[in-house]
Amino acid sequence: MKTESAVQTAPFGGRKQSLIEDARRERSGGSAGSPGPSRNGDSFVFEDKDGMATVNVLFTLSNEKNAGFFKTGKIFETFEAKLLHIESRPGRKSKNSLADLEFFMKCEVHSSDLEVFINSLKRVAEDVRSVQEEKGNFSILNLFHIIFLMSHVYIPWFPRQMKDLDRCNMLITKFDPDMDQDHPGYRDLEYRKRRAFIAELAFRYKQGEPLPSVEYTAEEVATWREVYQKLRNIYPSLACRQFLDALQQLEKECGYEEGRIPQLKEVSAFLKDKTGFQLRPVAGLLSARDFLASLAFRVFQCTQYIRHSSAPMHSPEPDCCHELLGHIPMLADKEFAQFSQEIGLASLGASDEDIEKLSTLYWFTVEFGLCKQNGAVKAYGAGLLSSYGELVYALSNKPEYRPFNPEEMAVQPYQDQTYQPVYFLSESFEDAKMKLRRFSETIKRPFAVRYDPFTCSIEVLDQPGKIQNALSQVREDLKTLLCALERLSSS
Repeated sequence: MKTESAVQTAPFGGRKQSLIEDARRERSGGSAGSPGPSRNGDSFVFEDKDGMATVNVLFTLSNEKNAGFFKTGKIFETFEAKLLHIESRPGRKSKNSLADLEFFMKCEVHSSDLEVFINSLKRVAEDVRSVQEEKGNFSILNLFHIIFLMSHVYIPWFPRQMKDLDRCNMLITKFDPDMDQDHPGYRDLEYRKRRAFIAELAFRYKQGEPLPSVEYTAEEVATWREVYQKLRNIYPSLACRQFLDALQQLEKECGYEEGRIPQLKEVSAFLKDKTGFQLRPVAGLLSARDFLASLAFRVFQCTQYIRHSSAPMHSPEPDCCHELLGHIPMLADKEFAQFSQEIGLASLGASDEDIEKLSTLYWFTVEFGLCKQNGAVKAYGAGLLSSYGELVYALSNKPEYRPFNPEEMAVQPYQDQTYQPVYFLSESFEDAKMKLRRFSETIKRPFAVRYDPFTCSIEVLDQPGKIQNALSQVREDLKTLLCALERLSSS
């Protein structure tokens, strides 16, 4: 799946103009909506420097379906706001703390857009106001990405138990058909309504519940059929051995075929049996931090909607063709599954800078990775294996190949809407895994983490006692292995 950094500042021209114009009409009295702030009226507090206003905004959302939160996120993207700090807590005025949350956000916006920005927030949130930044003004509870203090260093929040993945749902709307005029489905209202319906299934999902099923339409199955047929014909010569082996098993055990889109429930059960990975429905493109954190638990966030029928061979965002054909077969391989999990474990509690490096590393491996097999170059990246055009291109003599080097890969610029100019070639998954481990050791954290497969939880190794307990478990595992070797040698 494609991932994006937690904070996006790219412009969204199609939606931005309507938001700004609507807000300006409201401010000038052209609408019955709530009036916009004025420097004389609401006297909101901000600092103005070099045309940028730094403002502390406090507001309340009371929407059980999280729609209000995602709408505020779209407003921040629309006005190219740079998010500096975010906190949340149960609403003090609400009896239902699950449905009512207060948010504090410190951000930078263009000074000329400040009034319109505040007014747009008022359209989707309640009790919007700016506040002075004072110590103790806002208690740090349920903090997104800046949660706890450890050894006098702020560590970004990360999930400790699998149920915490319910909070890893920060969507990036960069390629949203409701926002992006260049999206193939932007002008298709029926497609956008269908997408919203499927997204709602993911929004409502809680960890441990049965995975939702989707009754796909004839048009959606036709799109899947076209993609499946075209890719299936070139896989034997271009895909790696692990992918081909797993795809055969999926066709045999999960009903992978051209006339039917597989359901998450059956695919998740297949993966869990093979490598311990399981699926979770997601409404769209996740922030890099949230997506990588899920991998630490061997959970893959999987979309259920399908690309628009007008462009079956290309999708600007992850869809079920990308997930089911690109990612799932590789996650059925034990070495690759462990490789994916270790990227996720390395991300827990990492700085934004290190998250950016890890997500770039993920991009050039899990999404667009190549490897050598029997003297030939083969594809194992999901972005390649779900894209006919780029799969053929990547294994031609046109692009540049570089050896697998995490330090170089982590800072290499990449393209998310055209073919990659550079691909990284690994000798094997085992070699890639060892190099990734060495790279992970360079990530600065005042602790280490360890996944406990029995409790499906993350153990933070930040105290000598915890490390001693972990070592004791490792010793027991080594005893078991030594005993097994002795029995083999004596037989």
